[in-house]
Amino acid sequence: MLTAEKLHLTGNQLKLLALITMTCDHIGVTLFPQALWLRIIGRLALPIFAYMIAEGCRHTRNRKRYLLSILAVAALCQAVYFVAMGSLYMCIMVTFSLSVALIYLWDYAIARPAPQGGFLVLAALCVSWVLCEVPLFPGTDFAIDYGIFGVLLPVLIYLGRSSLKAFGMTALGLIFLSLSRGGIQWFSLLALIPLAFYNGTRGKAKLKYLFYIYYPAHLGVIWLISLLL
Repeated sequence: MLTAEKLHLTGNQLKLLALITMTCDHIGVTLFPQALWLRIIGRLALPIFAYMIAEGCRHTRNRKRYLLSILAVAALCQAVYFVAMGSLYMCIMVTFSLSVALIYLWDYAIARPAPQGGFLVLAALCVSWVLCEVPLFPGTDFAIDYGIFGVLLPVLIYLGRSSLKAFGMTALGLIFLSLSRGGIQWFSLLALIPLAFYNGTRGKAKLKYLFYIYYPAHLGVIWLISLLL
């Protein structure tokens, strides 16, 4: 018999769900572009990962190491992208690196005097917008995955200091993201269902490095399979 406690989801369980849906999305993009249902399933990954990024910023004991870990995975993936496909498209870990940097800058700015802190936040938002929305390298595929609203999604979630406010900020951020991208991106709102069952705990297993390793590893495997096919 299911109890209310058994229906709750830990951070680890949500991340595993996000890994599965992300893998479906990347398989759909690379191997089965005609299978739209795989892309729809994949819309659940970003909101869950964004929520967990905000949680990581909120609870990490070493902010510098947390940011450097995400940057290291981003750099590895971008190196693989460029060597394998000559691509300058920035992966989701680059997006999340910008998100974490903005969150840290926000916390730094609000501790400063009002004019100085406000200027720092405004400058950071302008730089982020330029990186995400201005074609900096015409003639290439350079772009930040999910654009400015993808970068801001974890920031909005982080600003929701209670679980209820964070959930509301997630919904608001996903609406902005879906309005900007349209199409199947609206299915990302379905991620609110599993997120509603998040119990605020990490879970017993220590799976942090699994998540860091899995992202570049699964991309490499899918790319190798595509070469074989």
